[in-house]
Amino acid sequence: MLRAAGVGVGDEVVVPAFGNVEVAEAVTQVGALPVFADIDPVTYCLDVSAVEAAVTPRTVAVVVVHRFGRLADVGRLRGVGQRHGLLVLEQGESEAPYDEVAQRRERAAYLDAKLRGVRTPDGGDGHTYQQYVVRVPGNGRPDRDAFARAIRARGVECRVPVKTPVHRLPEFRRCVSLPETERAAEETLALPVDASLTRRQMQRIVSACNALGGLLQPAF
Repeated sequence: MLRAAGVGVGDEVVVPAFGNVEVAEAVTQVGALPVFADIDPVTYCLDVSAVEAAVTPRTVAVVVVHRFGRLADVGRLRGVGQRHGLLVLEQGESEAPYDEVAQRRERAAYLDAKLRGVRTPDGGDGHTYQQYVVRVPGNGRPDRDAFARAIRARGVECRVPVKTPVHRLPEFRRCVSLPETERAAEETLALPVDASLTRRQMQRIVSACNALGGLLQPAF
């Protein structure tokens, strides 16, 4: 899409650093420079004000990535594009069948109601829960990582959705302030929410997570 739009050498494209490296790689493959903007801490998608602040005279496009089943604020981002004459491209996630989405939402609602000591995801704007991503707040220790090891030991599968933000990778290292991106990379953990999970498995997830509340006490 970038190449078809004429994006090339000397151009800048605003992209998120929280997520897969493929978007930044696509920008460099057409000869342009990826410019990283911070994310909204609720949706994990590009923050509108951060995108606007990242625009320079060389900016020609913005790549909006929808994350974890939650949509970015495309309307406002397109408004930024119109004000600055930018192409706004979207990268979506694979869509699951309606029945599967409904089951994921049902399981997400169960976790929302039962989990303690973690921040559950905001379910607004048609969240399809491609991933159920919670926050494990830190207090100077790698609490998210300790939490993940502990619940894995109790038989609960989980994964860190973004281990290293793209702007921290050697090939894309930038001296740029992205506080929400950094915080999300340190705190987020994806818990199982698959449509195939049984009630007993959901109860095991809740039991394992809630047993670890001691890890999440704030520092004094």
